[in-house]
Amino acid sequence: MADREHIERAPSMYMQVAQRMADDIRKGRYQPGDLLPSETQMVEMYGVGKHTARSAVAELRRMGLVESQQGKGSIVLAVGGVLPATRVERSIHRTTKGSWRLPETKTTEAPAVSRCALDGPPADLLDQRDQDAISVDRTLYDPATGARMAHRVLIPLATAAEVPTLAEQPDAEVADLYRQLAEAGLSLSFTEHVTARTPYPDERTTLGLNDASPLLITYRVTTDADQDRPLLCEELKAPAATCQLTYPVTPTKAPVKRAARRPSRSA
Repeated sequence: MADREHIERAPSMYMQVAQRMADDIRKGRYQPGDLLPSETQMVEMYGVGKHTARSAVAELRRMGLVESQQGKGSIVLAVGGVLPATRVERSIHRTTKGSWRLPETKTTEAPAVSRCALDGPPADLLDQRDQDAISVDRTLYDPATGARMAHRVLIPLATAAEVPTLAEQPDAEVADLYRQLAEAGLSLSFTEHVTARTPYPDERTTLGLNDASPLLITYRVTTDADQDRPLLCEELKAPAATCQLTYPVTPTKAPVKRAARRPSRSA
């Protein structure tokens, strides 16, 4: 009777596998950001069926030790249940020689160039709704954490007509686009707008997000400072759970407030 009770109280096979993998995670065999073995690999490692392997991974998710991402697999989380953050540097530097320098990024493939009609927030920010633009799309990634980001440059045809070199090679590096605008005699200023929302299905597929992962979206508008006229719009989409946007903050002089004169009293 005691033996039967002991057998009945023994953890199920998927729980045994989940506990072994949890121990490996806590001991550092799998580091934050690492991919867990696939279901096929787990079948070979532990001598179990695919259903057991799948249930074990589901248990690890409930324990807050892993996160499953579409198209990637199960990724080990750091202490506290989050992936190590990808630091997305958003600074812009002007060199002493007049060129522009931006933080380096990695791309997964060649940029895609197309023509589109401006709509949504970029159209409002560029003040050119329903006008045509050149769109340059890139998929960026961080090799250290595996985070994927979508980057788009929108060049209105009105800007391309003013600076024809932009249309000749719109998929040039963004710093080179800034250089071409500056060489055309335009004084550049930049404003970044940040928002967040739930990703659309195609965005989840492209960036490998699950349904619960919010999306950070930034719109950087390059403006002709002399005429306060928008020239370009860059859109960056990044997973909010694993990315941190970092900005340098440069203090500006506050306008001087002059005290109002009090009316003089007559004797």
